[in-house]
Amino acid sequence: MDSMARGSRVLRPTPFVVLALSLCLALAMDGCSGKRERPKYVPGAAAKVLNVEMAAIPPAIAVRVDSGARPDWVTKDGWTRVAALYRSYNNAPLWLEEGGAKERATALLEAIRSAPDHGLDTAAYPVAALQSVVDAKRMTDTASASTIADADVLLTSAYVAYASDMLIGQVDPKKVSQNWHTGSGVNERDSSVVRALQDGDMAEALALMAPQDADYAALKQAYARYRLIAAAGGWAPVTESMSEADLLAAVHARHVPEMSDSTADSTDARAALGSASESATATALDSVSEAANARRAARSPLAAELVRFQTHHGLSATGKLDVETRAALNITAQSRVQQLAANMERHRWLPRTLGTRYIYVNVPSFRLDAYDSGQKTLSMRVVVGEEYEGRTTPTFSDSMETAVFRPYWNVTPDIQRLEVGPKARNNPGWLASQNMEYWKDAGVTRIRQRPGDKNALGLVKFLFPNSFNIYLHDTPAKSLFAKDDRAASHGCIRLERPAELAQWVLGWDAERVQAAMNGDADNRSVKLPQKIPVYIVYFTAYLRDGALNFADDVYGRDEALEKQITAAASE
Repeated sequence: MDSMARGSRVLRPTPFVVLALSLCLALAMDGCSGKRERPKYVPGAAAKVLNVEMAAIPPAIAVRVDSGARPDWVTKDGWTRVAALYRSYNNAPLWLEEGGAKERATALLEAIRSAPDHGLDTAAYPVAALQSVVDAKRMTDTASASTIADADVLLTSAYVAYASDMLIGQVDPKKVSQNWHTGSGVNERDSSVVRALQDGDMAEALALMAPQDADYAALKQAYARYRLIAAAGGWAPVTESMSEADLLAAVHARHVPEMSDSTADSTDARAALGSASESATATALDSVSEAANARRAARSPLAAELVRFQTHHGLSATGKLDVETRAALNITAQSRVQQLAANMERHRWLPRTLGTRYIYVNVPSFRLDAYDSGQKTLSMRVVVGEEYEGRTTPTFSDSMETAVFRPYWNVTPDIQRLEVGPKARNNPGWLASQNMEYWKDAGVTRIRQRPGDKNALGLVKFLFPNSFNIYLHDTPAKSLFAKDDRAASHGCIRLERPAELAQWVLGWDAERVQAAMNGDADNRSVKLPQKIPVYIVYFTAYLRDGALNFADDVYGRDEALEKQITAAASE
């Protein structure tokens, strides 16, 4: 039987396409929210294209794709996916309809033209050739199956490239030393490419390929604003020799354009602190810090402006022009453009759906947020790995399964070899003073720290099994949470308020958690009622309480990524 349904001349989709059609996902419906599904587009349904019989076109497309004449701008992987996509539709034309290239092709061209607004580099895209196809008039005397195949394959190649760039990112994180291990999203990308192609509203389907979360929208908006600021010449540098009046004017002129669309855009010093909405989870440490910042800001208009700036740039809110603040003030607008583009790219590396209940740790902001039904219900400071001898905290995701109360700390082989072992050999009483002991692990002599107040893991740890041996845990070193730079661990993540996280993940009340943390049962494992996704991410520009914030690039990962996207960011 040939590839066309006899009589109806409607293409029979392959089983792969039938499976994709059965899925209710964001590109087929409005976020699967229950709204009425948009009409489907059926490739190859027309009887003719530009007066060429449909039956002649699939063989021509097969010849074009199988010829091996891959355009220079199409990657090998992209060409393989183009061929696979055509096979899914028995080589029917995916873009050209009876009257030629119409709304769908125009929507694709407009999406590609707008891709630099997302920080994507479109220099390799054949925009002029695509424009020619879109602008082509209906010329039935010159169209042939071969020319139709060439035009349709061009559009499909551009579509596959754009979809990949938008859905999983334009840069491979493994090639730019990002230590990012959240999964490639390749399978999700390929199914999304099929679903979007079937959407009757191609413009909407292409728009939904970008991340749809509020953080990405804020970064994109800020990216547009900073590009305008950079194009206008940016801002003047701040120097130590400025008078207080000149310095106030310079800081104000520097900060207002950045925060112009932020909910924190207020001259009130207290409002500028930006953390008030966390009152439900604020700690005594937060309250003391904010009160101190408010007092500093009240000293003078300059101090208020500096506190406002420092708060949104991950700096200690001293209200003084210290070295770190001056350096941040003198970061150029173009540098911020590139930083925002890099962080938008990182968002494209994330899964499009994080779940309804999950834990989110942003390493550069030293912050953990817990979400339930789309709402942030718990937030706290964290301490992450320091940038030293492989102690950095990797970026990955996994599922939390277990809480362990009053845990042992099993010293890792590297820490035992480099740190604990030498101390034990040089001082025979050192192990006992640290409540440590030798033990056998599969015949190997190891060192561990017994449960208790001195234990490096504190009184509870949270496990989400992963190849990095990273977990969340309590700590006796509470003073670290008062520091601005909290990159100080061996890689695992220390929690400011572990008892509250235990309540959140287990559904226990505070009294029950405290009893488990301070009771007699050591190393007690408790399974969570349900697994909870944990995302450890790396964003140096992010949204917090409705305001754009910048954080220090603690692991120096921005520069390598920014170099890959400079062309798009500077257009």
